[in-house]
Amino acid sequence: MRTKALLAAPTVLLTALACLGGAGTAQAHGGGPAGRPGQPAAGTCSANVGIDGYSDALDKTTFDGTFVGNFSALAMDAHGTLDALSDRSSLFTLSGHTLDDLTPQKVVQLADENGKELDSEALVVDRDGTRLITSETEPSIRRYSRDGATILGSLPVPGALEVAPAGRATSNLTFEGLALQPGGRTLVASMEGALSGDNSDLVRFQTWQRKGNGQDFALGRQLAYQVDTDPNGTLLGVSDIAPTGDGRLLVLERGYTSGYGNTVRLYLADPSRATDVSRVTDLTGQKSVKVMPKTLLADIGSCPSLGATAKQAQPNPLLDNIEGVAVTGHTAGGGLRLMLVSDDNAGSTQVTRFYALTARLPRR
Repeated sequence: MRTKALLAAPTVLLTALACLGGAGTAQAHGGGPAGRPGQPAAGTCSANVGIDGYSDALDKTTFDGTFVGNFSALAMDAHGTLDALSDRSSLFTLSGHTLDDLTPQKVVQLADENGKELDSEALVVDRDGTRLITSETEPSIRRYSRDGATILGSLPVPGALEVAPAGRATSNLTFEGLALQPGGRTLVASMEGALSGDNSDLVRFQTWQRKGNGQDFALGRQLAYQVDTDPNGTLLGVSDIAPTGDGRLLVLERGYTSGYGNTVRLYLADPSRATDVSRVTDLTGQKSVKVMPKTLLADIGSCPSLGATAKQAQPNPLLDNIEGVAVTGHTAGGGLRLMLVSDDNAGSTQVTRFYALTARLPRR
């Protein structure tokens, strides 16, 4: 959205985590690869996650006359090209997927069927290369051509998930995350906030199932997910999701408290072990409803700062308004390479920052 106001992970030897981050170099802010003399070394965020570096190189820049920022989502295609989605209706193609080579190569201005801008928040590259992009306004999920220039269709959305008064959702708290599960047959969208009538800490994840071998998706199961609070008691929201490759989901929870700053946590959730709540009108903690079990992988505020600076109060100067997460590769040891990005809201007190992390997932 444009204006934003512990389950313990299983113990893993820190030496093993260090090995996860060893393949390839990541760029730390202001200099060469992390770990070189005079530069901050990569470090440990938790038993399961390490940070390899970060980059502010694209902060407050422009490309082809378009402001580079307001990023809400990241996605990688089958060729290793990274897309970055701005919530101001811009889709950027970046030159690579490491911190060394994040350079805009192309930008496309997205539009709805009437030529109006989107509040574009989440992005998936489908198996045929077309782009599925959410907008928080209605909300909606539209399919765009590979170049983003043409709308090819849209997905059905349950009436209850529409913004009030048409439905029970709150404006700017709808489809904030999107993930395509392995095999390309199941699509998942995460709501950022709760529906009217649901407990405020319970948000819904909507799924779609692909029909046949074409592009079409039909409505599937709806799942409940329970969000946490920051140290000040402020409720967090789901800002993005990403598939892990084994049916589970990475879930990025994010919040902001004035005078304190951001809280950003990365969780591992299992949709297969949750109840279908598509017929449950109000989620109020019913015993019959099983929410998605989740495990905290890392509180990003617990990562070493690597020399980062913040433009406003933050519990860790590394933090900002982190909104997007994508899996960009795998390590030799079976870990996931992740890229995160913050939304600077085109503001002077926030920064467009990319983060490279490595995660080892606990077993089911």
